[in-house]
Amino acid sequence: MTTGGVWTRIQQHLPRLLQVPRLSSGRIAAAFVVAVVVDGGQLVLGPLGWSLLDEILDVAAMVAISLLLGFHPLLLPTFVIEIFPVADVLPTWTGCVGLVVGLRHRAQLRKDTPPPLPPRQ
Repeated sequence: MTTGGVWTRIQQHLPRLLQVPRLSSGRIAAAFVVAVVVDGGQLVLGPLGWSLLDEILDVAAMVAISLLLGFHPLLLPTFVIEIFPVADVLPTWTGCVGLVVGLRHRAQLRKDTPPPLPPRQ
């Protein structure tokens, strides 16, 4: 497959991957489970851990959380922080999921709120 063909396929699938799904209790719970399991696994591996396994867990967490909650820019710094050996012991994925859920929930509430009535004359 040529480079142009790969880029065309990426362009076809990218909008679908960047869509923000409607939050549901199941999606939120699944995202928290993924985050807690990955953070717990990295805690068990230790601060220096097995670097390749740590990175695989981080990539899997970012992909899974992005699919469950939709991509959010807060996922990028969390992914970068996880590269540093001692920082991966902190529950960064769990904190990031909490922030993303809170921000998305607030955005959904604003979107679902009906506009105010015009003043009476």
